[in-house]
Amino acid sequence: MVNARVKFRHLQTFVEVARQKSVMKAAELLHVSQPAVTKTIRELEEVLGVAVFEREGRGIKITRYGEVFLRHAGAALTALRQGLDSVSQERSGDGLPVRIGALPTVSTRIMPRAMSLFLKEDTGARIKIVTGENAVLLEQLRVGDLDLVVGRLAAPEKMTGFSFEHLYSEQVVFAARAGHPLLSGAQSAFAHLGDYPVLMPTRASIIRPFVEHFLIANGIPGLPNQIETVSDAFGRAFVRASDAIWIISAGVVASDIEDGTLAVLPIDTSETKGPVGLTMRADSIPSLPLSILMQTIREAATAIAPKA
Repeated sequence: MVNARVKFRHLQTFVEVARQKSVMKAAELLHVSQPAVTKTIRELEEVLGVAVFEREGRGIKITRYGEVFLRHAGAALTALRQGLDSVSQERSGDGLPVRIGALPTVSTRIMPRAMSLFLKEDTGARIKIVTGENAVLLEQLRVGDLDLVVGRLAAPEKMTGFSFEHLYSEQVVFAARAGHPLLSGAQSAFAHLGDYPVLMPTRASIIRPFVEHFLIANGIPGLPNQIETVSDAFGRAFVRASDAIWIISAGVVASDIEDGTLAVLPIDTSETKGPVGLTMRADSIPSLPLSILMQTIREAATAIAPKA
């Protein structure tokens, strides 16, 4: 039986503190005072009979019990939001919102094709597509701010409460501008990698562990001149205008390779290959527009998979 003492404000406050990992930031976003947030969390903990957050240094972290409750609290808020959206749709005639998180590897290759197919279905749905690091997108998916994340499969410990549908596999490549000195084959790409600036995925990005393991396995424990970024716009512009080398998922630079503005260094990176697909909350039921969009994503992925 649902405890009547658990109110909407308890769920909303709890989910926001869990997402921000900060009482102060949650208070700012919720437009309430920090004491009010603290009081609400304490009320929730009293109802649950366990602590949902604990101190960690100067900050806070979610407890094991909090992680368990977060999965259900996020789902409850999502269901309520969908209900409100449905009523709003009926009143105004607007389409249901569909919120997609897309990693850079699919943003330039899969999603444009998928959206072109989706728009032909004329569902009337309002689409929101956001990009970012995998950890950020999964957290937004967990708390209900996103309905679907399209990209690489996350590490097993990050997939609790999620389901994954495999679409195709993709590997990391070392890309450089056309005419780069290391493309001639006269010099060993690995031996001279440290002679050039290298764009690396950030530590929070999903391909970073693959890249680090690959470099170490090939005798490169570190690079002296590296820039961490997940911005494909910056990476593309910087590499085109310099001798920098970009370590990136193949899908991000596929069109640049095809039009000849960038090229792949002669380095065998097949061991960095990993699955790309659709990640959803395991307890979610896709709306009709989301189901249609997922099908168009599958079709778009099938079209590019042989080239992946």
